[in-house]
Amino acid sequence: MPGLISDQHDDLTGSVQQIILSSSENDYLDQLIPLLRNAQSSTQVTPLIHALNHVSADREAEIERICNTNYQEFTASVQQLEHVRKGTSSMISEILTLSDSYASSLERLAEQKKALVDSRGVRQNIDDTTQALKDCLEVLRLANQVHDLLGKKNHYAALRALDELQNVHLREVTRYKIAEMIERSVPATQRLIAEAVMTDLNTWLYRIRETSQFLGEVAFYHTEMRRARQKERAEQDEYLGSFKLNSAVELVADEDQEFDVLNNEEVQVDFSPLFECLHIHDALGQTDKFRAEYAATRRRQKDLLIPQTLDLLDEENNHLSSLLESIAGFAIVEKATLAKTTNLRAQSDVDELWDSMCQSAISLLTASLPTITNDEKLLKIKGVIALFIQTMDSWSYSVQALDSLLLTLFDKYASLLKKRFEDDIEEIVAADDYMPMPIQNSNEYQRVLNVSFYNLPPEHEGQNLEEIEYPTILPFSQMYPMVCIDIRNFVSQIYLFSDDHFRHTTHIDTMLRQNLDDLLAKNVCQALVERLRSQYPGQIVQILTNLEHFEAATHDLCDLLVGARSSSSAAGPIMLKATQAFTQAKEQAEKRIFGLVNSKIEDLIETAEYDWSSTYLPDEVSPYMAELTRYLSNIMSSVLLGLPTEIKDNLYFSALGFISDALLRLPLDENVLRISWQAAAAYVTDVGHLVEFVESLPEEAQPTVLLGSLDELRQTTDLMSLAAEGQGEVFFDSSKSHERFGKVDKLKGAELLEKVEIKGAPPQQSGPPRSPLTAQGPFSEHADQEGKKRGMQQTLGDFRDRFGGFGRRERS
Repeated sequence: MPGLISDQHDDLTGSVQQIILSSSENDYLDQLIPLLRNAQSSTQVTPLIHALNHVSADREAEIERICNTNYQEFTASVQQLEHVRKGTSSMISEILTLSDSYASSLERLAEQKKALVDSRGVRQNIDDTTQALKDCLEVLRLANQVHDLLGKKNHYAALRALDELQNVHLREVTRYKIAEMIERSVPATQRLIAEAVMTDLNTWLYRIRETSQFLGEVAFYHTEMRRARQKERAEQDEYLGSFKLNSAVELVADEDQEFDVLNNEEVQVDFSPLFECLHIHDALGQTDKFRAEYAATRRRQKDLLIPQTLDLLDEENNHLSSLLESIAGFAIVEKATLAKTTNLRAQSDVDELWDSMCQSAISLLTASLPTITNDEKLLKIKGVIALFIQTMDSWSYSVQALDSLLLTLFDKYASLLKKRFEDDIEEIVAADDYMPMPIQNSNEYQRVLNVSFYNLPPEHEGQNLEEIEYPTILPFSQMYPMVCIDIRNFVSQIYLFSDDHFRHTTHIDTMLRQNLDDLLAKNVCQALVERLRSQYPGQIVQILTNLEHFEAATHDLCDLLVGARSSSSAAGPIMLKATQAFTQAKEQAEKRIFGLVNSKIEDLIETAEYDWSSTYLPDEVSPYMAELTRYLSNIMSSVLLGLPTEIKDNLYFSALGFISDALLRLPLDENVLRISWQAAAAYVTDVGHLVEFVESLPEEAQPTVLLGSLDELRQTTDLMSLAAEGQGEVFFDSSKSHERFGKVDKLKGAELLEKVEIKGAPPQQSGPPRSPLTAQGPFSEHADQEGKKRGMQQTLGDFRDRFGGFGRRERS
């Protein structure tokens, strides 16, 4: 080890020398400190001391050498050196003390440095931990903020906070487990947000469903206001009145009256929950799922709107109004949702819900219709439905199915209305007295003119109603104006159905025409025809008069229908089949009157008791003829007075023709084989009385024309008079017979000539038949009947052979 110590000693010596050669204390200390630092213990300080001693010895030797050279200087140096030595010794002591102090300081310093290093590590860890805690606390704060926002129902803000937490803040703490935990909770939180926003949406949908009826009620009210404004515009401008509600012109004219059904003083529908829910599901990538859930929810709500049954019998139609208002509100929200959102509701989905609700409502209405037995009630129901249709038409919904429902309602309404008027008309016809209608004053007359299809008669034309002398009599009975009132009411009430909204106007016109035909032909005409079985001519005459007025009324009614028909596209005249029915009924009534008059005439003529073989010449007309003319006078002046002049003339003419035929049959009866001239004179007197009666008729009865119906009878009686005077051969003189006896049948005239006895001639005996040219009877009144018949037949046969051709030419 000597080498090692020696080396170390040399090193220390060099170091000590450098310390000694230091220019200042600082440098001295700077050189000394490393040496002390390397000396970890007292044993390690010894070489330093030896080094210092060695340097000191070297310096002493040098000093001694120098001193030997220069003693004084040496002595001084020695002293100085001694002084230095002392100083060095003290310094060495101090150094040793310092070394010990430094050693202890180094230990403390090492401990402190170690503590410092440890504290710096702890501090760094603390700082790192603090930062980590701050980052984690921020993440937790954001996570809590998401839930706080969710609790405050700020769903979109919560979703944004969650997105920021997931995409920004969690990336800063990915090395911590809390990040993993929060990352795993993000989907659950998203579900919470989605569920919360769906809960709010369901609450909103529930409120929408609850307010749907009120929303529909407001929409109906708005439509009513539009109706009123359009009606007011129509009253001011007829051109605007030709346009219906929801037409382009009406919409333009109503632009200044803007009204938001969804946002007004009465109701406000806020779509924010829907928008938020849609936006959140879009952000979550769940748009399709949300769309499907929303559609399913709306379908369920739609089903909840439709009741199981519908009561149409309540006085104010509350059940029907509530149903249609709810459907309207629901559909308006659907249409608004379609307009305010994108890709949430398809047009087909909205139309499907609308069609489903319409079909359900139609089914309920159709099922309840049989309970309606009052046409006024049905008209109110139609008004509610029409208001619903016009409201939904303004929202561009298809109303075709509802229009078809209105067609069904109209058919039901028309049948109920017809049944009501059928009963009313039946009661009127049954309760009528069938007497001409008396009018007491001008007000009554004016009311009749207003309601009836009747004009002033010629005698009152140009007069004011006040100038007419009252009481006055109208030709028809009371049933006519009352039926006219019913017919007018029926027409107006039929057209009431199309006042609000009804597109099948042609169907109304057709149904009205058919129902009017039924009412007039069956309930009026047929009822009057059934009463023709009456045996009272006066009643039948009144029925005929009524029928004539009804026939004329049908023509006026056709003109009324042309002007009132609702179909603007229809053109041309309207013909009622009832006109022909009344015409035929008139003919039946005329025949019935003719039949009754002729029956009475026949009864009177049957009372004629001519004794054709009588030798008594009466001096007055037969009682039956007097009664007959009295009957004709009475019936024409009283019972048949109300008949129209034409019919009355025809009746006169027909009655006289019937009388003529009946009287002609009396002498031509096959049982009358001989007519005395006295009986022929009586017969001629009776016919003359009849002719005088006709001639005495007033001029308005046209007696000259009526006498034409008695021409054959007059000519026959003239022939009988000539036959009684023995001048019957004139009948066979063609030059005179054609002018005087042109109406007399040749065979019948020849037969009468055979029967009538010549005045003053002896009674005829039985024998062979005479020639017709002798103008004498061929048989005696005492011959048996069979012989008389055979003789007559032979005589007539001979006459036919001789004059048959002439007779046929005359008849042709």
